[in-house]
Amino acid sequence: MSLVNAAHGRSDSTSAVDPGGERPRGLARARRIVGAYVALTKPQVIELLLVTTIPAMFLAARTIPSPWLILATLVGGTMAAGSANALNCVIDADIDKVMNRTKRRPLVRDSVPRRNALVFALALGLGSFAMLYFTVNLLAAVLAIATILFYIFVYTLVLKRRTAQNVVWGGAAGCMPVVIGWAAVTGTVQWPAFVMFAVIFFWTPPHTWALAMKYRDDYERAGVPMLPVVATAEHVARQILIYSWVMVGWTLLLLPATSWLYASFAVLAGSWFLFYAHRLYAGVKRGVETKPMALFHRSNTYLMILFCALAVDSAIGLPTLGLPF
Repeated sequence: MSLVNAAHGRSDSTSAVDPGGERPRGLARARRIVGAYVALTKPQVIELLLVTTIPAMFLAARTIPSPWLILATLVGGTMAAGSANALNCVIDADIDKVMNRTKRRPLVRDSVPRRNALVFALALGLGSFAMLYFTVNLLAAVLAIATILFYIFVYTLVLKRRTAQNVVWGGAAGCMPVVIGWAAVTGTVQWPAFVMFAVIFFWTPPHTWALAMKYRDDYERAGVPMLPVVATAEHVARQILIYSWVMVGWTLLLLPATSWLYASFAVLAGSWFLFYAHRLYAGVKRGVETKPMALFHRSNTYLMILFCALAVDSAIGLPTLGLPF
């Protein structure tokens, strides 16, 4: 029996089960607060970034890197991504209020004060730099901060509300985890890192535009000029198809640094994704009902398959195909 409970004449067991006690209410409130702050970081977005960071580190080492280095890079990268996402929530709170897809975010529901969210986001950003600088290297830390600044000042504040090319150029921020992962292992940035960057760069528009086709009315109501808002569905589907072909083409540029294993998955997974991109375009062109969200979900699966194949290929350490000349 604790001293506090003894002073009030209650045992630990009695207090724990008392539905009217302060402890259960306090715990529930603490969980809600923690959950709200976690939601500010958009964990589902971060998960996708981590899926690409680890394989990039494997490819840079062409084996399994130090587990401690992987952990430090992931923690620092998660903090950087969380900082950028939380700052985005602060800046875009007005948009989030009018979009059905985002109206349950913490700042819309007043689960977190705006000032607290800003302080939390800035603290995460500074923490990410410190984490990466002291446990990884300076280059990785600088790249993480540069990513945060680009996402906020270039994408969120300039591109997002002004041009239909917002996710094309703004999506560069989401490509940086592979560069940071490569830098964490090598201390440099070399051509395979740029190729992986480009793969995600060309993957982002089909992924995002498929989602925007589904939530077109949301974006229009919020005044965000996403491509499906300002262009016809046929034009959007055509652009999705073009970017998909370019994306798959870029995945093949990694062949000199990988083996037949990655090459097989890159061709097969790329063909699979292109089939559905063509089907979406054909359906839109014929004027029949289509399901763009199906392509959105498949884009996530495609990226996961591609980078998992890259990680396994690198971990096994099979002979690379090399250049054909």
